[in-house]
Amino acid sequence: MKLGQLETPCLVLDESRLERNVARMRAHLDALGVSLRPHLKTAKSIDVARRVLRALDDPITVSTLKEAEYFLGHGVRDILYAVGVTPNKFGHIADLRKRGARLAVILDNLDAARAVAAHARASADRIPVLIEIDCDGHRSGIVPGDPDLVEVGRTLADGGCELRGVMTHAGSSYNCESVAAIKAMALQERDAVVTAANTLRAAGLPCPVVSVGSTPTATYAENLAGVTEVRAGVFMFFDLVMAGLQVCTIEDIALSVLASVIGHQREKGWIIVDAGWMAMSRDRGTAKQKLDQGYGVVCDTYGKPYPDLIMVDANQEHGVVALRPGTRAALPELPLGAQLRILPNHACATGAQHQAYQLVRGDGDAISASWPRIGGW
Repeated sequence: MKLGQLETPCLVLDESRLERNVARMRAHLDALGVSLRPHLKTAKSIDVARRVLRALDDPITVSTLKEAEYFLGHGVRDILYAVGVTPNKFGHIADLRKRGARLAVILDNLDAARAVAAHARASADRIPVLIEIDCDGHRSGIVPGDPDLVEVGRTLADGGCELRGVMTHAGSSYNCESVAAIKAMALQERDAVVTAANTLRAAGLPCPVVSVGSTPTATYAENLAGVTEVRAGVFMFFDLVMAGLQVCTIEDIALSVLASVIGHQREKGWIIVDAGWMAMSRDRGTAKQKLDQGYGVVCDTYGKPYPDLIMVDANQEHGVVALRPGTRAALPELPLGAQLRILPNHACATGAQHQAYQLVRGDGDAISASWPRIGGW
């Protein structure tokens, strides 16, 4: 099939860009001497995972237990569930572990540590736990100097769990305004988690795993001494937010939404397409950056961007395509039925709106495969 034969909107994945992005990250982390535990929350597809993992026994990161269930069903066993654990998930976690998943969980407080320890004792299952460290005030985690860090570690180690180590996520890297700032954040991320690891070890507690993770810091990290693994996910596909951070170029973005022209409002300079926020998501991450990309950058069928053409507005199933304000570019003549590919602001959010990837390579329009993806929790 060709792209022109597909009903729209649908999700298109450029396999050649995916492969280049993965190879680039692998080479960078190999040179730094750390392993990759890819975060598959963006991909949610075993077919994508097979392009990222060197073997199915490689470690992965997930953000939902449904993802853990899905990847276990395809033979992937070394899984980190990287969202703070709660007691209502203990049953599902226990079931996954009984079925062969080497599933580890994370937490960042004493209440959670006591609950997991009680579950471990009751079930006689030494569930592996990583303590989440706050490296930047972005979201969750224990600050490295907090006395609770050692108390949480001791509660886990003495309570029947396996204290696996520490992990952090430099979410503030998404707010950096320069490459130099991202490099500084990568150093801050590393220092925080290594300091936490050393604190636990000084207290006589085990800490074999020291895990960091965000695509910006993974891309620009220059020294990961003391770190054992990196978790990153969106690097596989990239998106406009990453391009705005100078983490990738527009030409690296592997994911797009195929849409069709359904009408025009010529007096307004609008082209109306059949992809609204249900296809693109509501994410407007570039609105905070120097260049606001609206709901996405508009390309031709082969993935080449039209000059200054973006999706400026979106309803549920309608997208409004127009020229960027202030541009001297000309609005392209796109007749009814013409197809466009729209690059997303946030690959995770846009991907979550779809059930499959339609595979193309490079600037071709031939579909080589359709890869299913999962959603939900």
